[in-house]
Amino acid sequence: MDRPLEILAVCGVGMGSSLMLKMTAEDALRDLGVEARVENTDISSARGMTPDVIIGQGMHTSEIEDLAPVVITVSDFLDKDGLQAQLRERLTAKGWLR
Repeated sequence: MDRPLEILAVCGVGMGSSLMLKMTAEDALRDLGVEARVENTDISSARGMTPDVIIGQGMHTSEIEDLAPVVITVSDFLDKDGLQAQLRERLTAKGWLR
């Protein structure tokens, strides 16, 4: 991709857990060498955005899975290795990571 990826870390209220997920995603993306802008937000605000990637819990991502080309469901917001593996797989499949 010729620009930084736009990534949303989503939770119900857009505060605590999405901020933790944002920080985990930034670490995972840095380790992968992916240039990205990660923003944390709530589910309602996410509906008005057009990110490349959405990351969040299944109860939230299922509601907005049509908003981004890549939607990643996580169960542990602090599992950097697990998120990094999912990002590597999905971004490689899209041709955004080599």
